[in-house]
Amino acid sequence: MKKEENFSEWYNEIVEAAGLCDKRYPIKGMNVWTPYGWKVMTMIDSYTRRELDATGHGEVNFPLLIPETEFKKEKEHIKGFDAEVYWVTRAGENELDVPLVVRPTSETAMYPMFSLWIRSHQDLPLKIYQIVNTFRYETKQTRAFIRVREIHFFESHTCHTTEEDAQCQIEEDIEILEKISRELCLPHFLLVRTDWDKFPGAYYTVGIDTVMPNGRTLQIGSIHHYRTNFSVPYDITYEDLDGEHKHAHQTTFGMSERLLGAVVGVHGDDKGLILPPPIAPFQAVIIPIISKKAPEQVTDACKLVTDILNRSGIRSKLDDRNERPGAKYYEWEMRGAPLRIEIGARDLENGVVSFARRDTGEKGAIAMDSVSAGTRMLLDDISATLYARARSVQDSSVTDISSLKDVPKGELDETKTDRILRMCWCGSPECGHKFEDSTGFKILGTPYGAQAFPGKCIVCGKESEKQAYAAHTM
Repeated sequence: MKKEENFSEWYNEIVEAAGLCDKRYPIKGMNVWTPYGWKVMTMIDSYTRRELDATGHGEVNFPLLIPETEFKKEKEHIKGFDAEVYWVTRAGENELDVPLVVRPTSETAMYPMFSLWIRSHQDLPLKIYQIVNTFRYETKQTRAFIRVREIHFFESHTCHTTEEDAQCQIEEDIEILEKISRELCLPHFLLVRTDWDKFPGAYYTVGIDTVMPNGRTLQIGSIHHYRTNFSVPYDITYEDLDGEHKHAHQTTFGMSERLLGAVVGVHGDDKGLILPPPIAPFQAVIIPIISKKAPEQVTDACKLVTDILNRSGIRSKLDDRNERPGAKYYEWEMRGAPLRIEIGARDLENGVVSFARRDTGEKGAIAMDSVSAGTRMLLDDISATLYARARSVQDSSVTDISSLKDVPKGELDETKTDRILRMCWCGSPECGHKFEDSTGFKILGTPYGAQAFPGKCIVCGKESEKQAYAAHTM
């Protein structure tokens, strides 16, 4: 199946053919991570840890189960998740006095502990994170990494003395996001969600959306400002300099394995995955081209180059299996290795190694005595090319509309490319709901930190300066 003909079918085929996960586990939406897929995901996690550790966050690991009594303290939160949670009601043959929730997210697990940890202003800011699995009963059609019931999930939680300090944390989260997304070569929109679509219990939510090749958006994460919406019911207070007890202001930032789904969809092609070099398990794969001429010298050169690259910090693999080179090319193209390096007798004579880029297919040669520096330059250029290409697709996917008549009509079709709509909106829920109900498009929100966008509301026609984006979502 070609990517441009039917993205959904192409995506499912590529995930399976590249060996990222095994969907045959006997619970729908709970897939088995294979060694290759898990390695890619842990590479993504490593950049998350790097950025969180660098900004003073501490990594924790909270229990999976949450007592119903704690889960239900924040009413809006329980209302938002009630239909999605898994419950544990028995232990052995005994009914539990207090049913337990299998973690859908960790606010209600962490915050009773925060109320014990925080006593004075000297305990703030509190900044922690964890990378764990969460569980939500997904009722729609599942899709590997994009819509699953067991979710590999990163979440950071912070507490602050004031709303302003919490807002500064939001800005830091956005800086962290930018650094991680550049490693994945994933451009994105930062959109403040509508009040009816924000995280349950949040003061406001910033959705992180990337554009998939079919023109639909995929939410890969979110950032939330809570004010004191959770600290009040969970009694998270601190004593200030004047001896007064005040409720802490809180934020969270989360992203999931959808990051990997986005990498697959945004960068892959009809040959398979294209992995950005920073997250590729093997950034360069070395393939010997063995012939009757100097076979031992070729093998030795391949081992030497592999060793040189690995010692210089470039993750490299020597594929010396007894297979035809063409079969190896096919496999590593499918698995998305950014760079293929070939060494044969002619290369040895010329003092070079040959290369083939996975992103563009470009072929060339690197001098043997500068193989490390030359490979590094190619990998950096591959990253820059992937990001620029994805950014171009995102920018070209947006269509400005000024009237409901401009909204594309017709049923959703997997064989056609969708559009992202940008428009003027007055911000009222009435107009927002009317737009969504009449068009089938979802209002993703308004740009975070956006400048004025003067015009007339797409629905009521009133003068407004609020810019809004709408799309069909994955």
